[in-house]
Amino acid sequence: MGNILILRGDIEVLPRTRQNVSYEFLSQLVAEYLLTSSPDVDISAALSIMPYTQRGMDLNPVFTAADSFHPSGSAGGELKLFEQVNIPLLHGWLVDPDSTEAPVLKRIQDYDTAVTLIAEADHLTNGRFVVDDSTVLSTSPGDTASPHREWTAEELQKVQDATVVRRFLDSTQSQLTYHGLFYLAKFLPPNQPCALFRNSHLSVLYKHSPLAANSSNLPPIAGSSSSASYLNHAHHDEDAALYTLVTDQVFLNEPSVVWERLEDVDGGWSTFVDSDFVKSSPAGGDFAGQTAEEALRAFEAMQNQDNGIIDPVDLALARQLQAEEQEVAQRERTLRMWQKQQRDLQRQQQAEQQAAAERERQEKKEKKKKDCIIM
Repeated sequence: MGNILILRGDIEVLPRTRQNVSYEFLSQLVAEYLLTSSPDVDISAALSIMPYTQRGMDLNPVFTAADSFHPSGSAGGELKLFEQVNIPLLHGWLVDPDSTEAPVLKRIQDYDTAVTLIAEADHLTNGRFVVDDSTVLSTSPGDTASPHREWTAEELQKVQDATVVRRFLDSTQSQLTYHGLFYLAKFLPPNQPCALFRNSHLSVLYKHSPLAANSSNLPPIAGSSSSASYLNHAHHDEDAALYTLVTDQVFLNEPSVVWERLEDVDGGWSTFVDSDFVKSSPAGGDFAGQTAEEALRAFEAMQNQDNGIIDPVDLALARQLQAEEQEVAQRERTLRMWQKQQRDLQRQQQAEQQAAAERERQEKKEKKKKDCIIM
């Protein structure tokens, strides 16, 4: 967010020779911008979320719309924050409408609901779903390994949907699909920075187009939910390309590495460019020439520079570390959703117990009235 406001000229870090800024300094600049740019608007929800942005934001993307997020918190402060600073918030975690998963994902809609569904399916299968969903639906209700009671039609449908959802999440751990990538490349307005949610983090997404089309003459997307949507026009420019701002500290001493071209969902084919979008020429260093997502491959980089040999053991280790990091982030999100579900279930059980106790008290009271004999 701070990078986008700086790129737009909305906030400025002074003096210009300053090389480092603290989180407190940057958040203060953003807060001041909020207060001065929206003097007549209630920005309490946006300001209340500011202290929590340092450890990440709880965003809930919708799998069928690149510019749609459902509120995760009670007040939806994360979404209010982007709304108040007028920064488009996008994601590319989109399901292909022609895929077999599309009907289920359209019903589920968002990530939080998907995680809740998986937790419910795991409960129905006595904890076997999260361990291995391949045998859940192949086990008949009468088998010893199946649940203690037969599923209702609704419960069976829930487990079937959860199987589809889980496989979709497992196959898109980078939180970017090729359908989403192609969609952003086609409909993202050129030369306007926006925020991209990916890998449970936010980055600056920018569509560089030397010959930016006049969007006012382009028709709206067919079937668009809102004519005022940020992604409401197709922009045809063969020379346009998607880029993300490079913010990894390993490139701190590489002044020619400014943007990373977004060409695939895993970052394996990415290339770097400078501030003029010309292919960069890194000065050197252990991490030079590597993509942001592959920066952990320091030893592999040194091998490449020395003799062009890549140690397959180091390559496998780097990939394993990257996959583990993505898995940990997804597990933490799943755990939070499961804990929320348990709290809701506990509150429901307490309410049912209280209602049963109240009914029992009323029944005893009525019985006493009937047993009372008037002399």
